[in-house]
Amino acid sequence: MNIPFLDAWRKRHGGGGPTPSAVERDAEGVADMLAECDLLRSRVQEYGVQLDDTPRSLEAIDQLLPRWRDDPEELPWLGNDAGLYLGTVIVRTVAGAHWYLTPGGHPVVRLVSGREIHVVEAGLDWAISGSPELSQVYAEAAEG
Repeated sequence: MNIPFLDAWRKRHGGGGPTPSAVERDAEGVADMLAECDLLRSRVQEYGVQLDDTPRSLEAIDQLLPRWRDDPEELPWLGNDAGLYLGTVIVRTVAGAHWYLTPGGHPVVRLVSGREIHVVEAGLDWAISGSPELSQVYAEAAEG
C-alpha cells in the first residue's frame, strides 16, 4: 500500500523510504509521521470524535457508522489511516511497543515479546468489514 507520508520523508532524507536503521535513528520522527492519519482524523471529526492517541478513542472509532464503505476509492486510504492510528495508540500506550519496518517496507508494531502486529492490515479489515474492532486489536496487544 502506498503510504502518503513517506513522500515527505523521502524528500528530507534523499532516499526511497525509511530503512530499519533509519527508524532506529529517528524513531520519534517516524512515529510522528505515522501518527498523522489526516484522512481518518478529518472523517471522525465530522462525527465529533477527537483522536487523542488513547484506547478510548479506538472504542469511539469502532462505534461510528461506516459511511466510508460507500466510497470504494476512499475505503483503502481510510483503512490504512485506521491501521496507522491503531499502531500509534499501541506504540504510545503499551510499554516497549515500537514501530518496525518489514524488509518490504511495511510498518508493523513490534511488542516486547517479539510479536508483530500488522496494524495496516487490521485497519483495512476494520474499514471493510468492521472486524476485528480496533479496540479489540489494541486489547490483545496490551496483553502482550
